[in-house]
Amino acid sequence: MEKAQNSKKLSLAAQIFIALVLAVITGLLMQKVPNVATSYIKPFGTIFLNLVKFIVGPIVLFSIMAGIVSMKDLKKLGAIGGSTLVYYFCTTAVAVTIGLVVASIFKGSFPALSTASLTYTPPKSTTALDTLVNIFPSNFIVPISSANMLQVIVMAILIGFAVILLGEKAEGAITTITRWNEIFMKCMDMILKLSPIGVFCLLTPVIAANGAAVIGSLAKVLLVAYICYILHMLIVYSFTVRTFGGISPLKFYKEMAPAITFAFSSASSVGTLPLNMECTKKLGVPKEISSFVLPLGATINMDGTAIYQGVCAVFIAACYGIDLTLAQMVSIVLTATLASIGTAGVPGAGMVMLAMVLTSVGLPVDGIALVAGVDRIFDMGRTTLNITGDASCTVIVSNLMKKRDAKIQQ
Repeated sequence: MEKAQNSKKLSLAAQIFIALVLAVITGLLMQKVPNVATSYIKPFGTIFLNLVKFIVGPIVLFSIMAGIVSMKDLKKLGAIGGSTLVYYFCTTAVAVTIGLVVASIFKGSFPALSTASLTYTPPKSTTALDTLVNIFPSNFIVPISSANMLQVIVMAILIGFAVILLGEKAEGAITTITRWNEIFMKCMDMILKLSPIGVFCLLTPVIAANGAAVIGSLAKVLLVAYICYILHMLIVYSFTVRTFGGISPLKFYKEMAPAITFAFSSASSVGTLPLNMECTKKLGVPKEISSFVLPLGATINMDGTAIYQGVCAVFIAACYGIDLTLAQMVSIVLTATLASIGTAGVPGAGMVMLAMVLTSVGLPVDGIALVAGVDRIFDMGRTTLNITGDASCTVIVSNLMKKRDAKIQQ
């Protein structure tokens, strides 16, 4: 009898999808009163997102430490880290190239928008050396409280290495790390059960406020960006998970459905991290790999954001009557790929990267004001692509490590 009841229970992916559909319908019905959705529905979505953000810091810290100490092999850790970085850099470069090429094809159909009254204050730029310095924490608590994921990752790696190097003396520490990791994972599981409510409350105000804008003058730019997102997902990720990951793309996207739908509604790579871990677990990825690759990806892997850079750069150039040269396009590819390092996986981070990209090729930074109004709509798609790329990397690295271990045993 219990089995019959359990089989009738909707999966989390189905619950989230239903919540997403209801949010779209409710949002469209509330377009005339968007303030009501913002004032009375959004706060509950914010509560849910706060809970997710609360658990992310401890999850990243303890899951990476648990993954490192469970391996007890620094060479294997180096192989995992090297494969991960190569994959992330390559897919990011391909993503921004797709964005530039597709946007250039559709450039003639972009709307002619006035640029005379545009004003935009770019964020304070940081040098490459400042970025490097900021990766390393000066305090144990601040990186977790401020959700600086790169610093949390560095902390976890240093502590994990120290535990391994201590050998038998650190047996108690290994047990403690493992137990705390299990505690935070259970806490994460409790929070994720609220995902359908969170999705509904986060997405409804966005649809209510931007529903009409999407159909307006920027609809073609948004359409081009989403075409690029879909192309990258269906071509690049499907090819890599099949060829290097040994998994059917259909199985991959089926298991990833809960994380994909949540990422689309929350627009937060870091916020989707706990759910992404659950999905990759169902794909057979060992915890020692997902606990290292996914947090790193949520911080530095920005395929969706890279596509956004390419599309927006071409669009803004077109609005100013500028034709991008091949050299400028190459510069955009390099800048967008390198700028992905250290960009926090939170809503709106793409705007900071876009300012860097436009500056690198001499385009007016004020042009960001053209797309700022619907940045959230861009962000939903690019975040979805970002987290899907993170998951594809775990599948590929997991398969590569299986082959590596098999060769060593022979």
